[in-house]
Amino acid sequence: MKNLHPDPPYAKPSPYPENRFKPLTSNCDHMPTLFFDTQAPLYALNDAAVYRIEAVTQVLENLSMRGSIECESFILSDFALLCAIPLRDGCDLLEMVRQRLQPRPVAE
Repeated sequence: MKNLHPDPPYAKPSPYPENRFKPLTSNCDHMPTLFFDTQAPLYALNDAAVYRIEAVTQVLENLSMRGSIECESFILSDFALLCAIPLRDGCDLLEMVRQRLQPRPVAE
């Protein structure tokens, strides 16, 4: 039988700009596993953000067109989390677009 060894200690990735890949805020714990490429073309970052935000918008618009909706509070909590995750991902991506579009100070 093969001996199992624990993983080496985890080193958190350094923040942008030193690190090309930035963890999404919506990672579920202190060890991020979902990242995005901070150097991806701006149109790709924007498209990824729009895709996530529009998906949640569509679900919420469909829900708002229904009559009364009765459910338990834990179901509402789960639904809110389901919507919050892609919205947060979209905001992370748009923040990177904003940072990259900001003019950089000119060195003298």
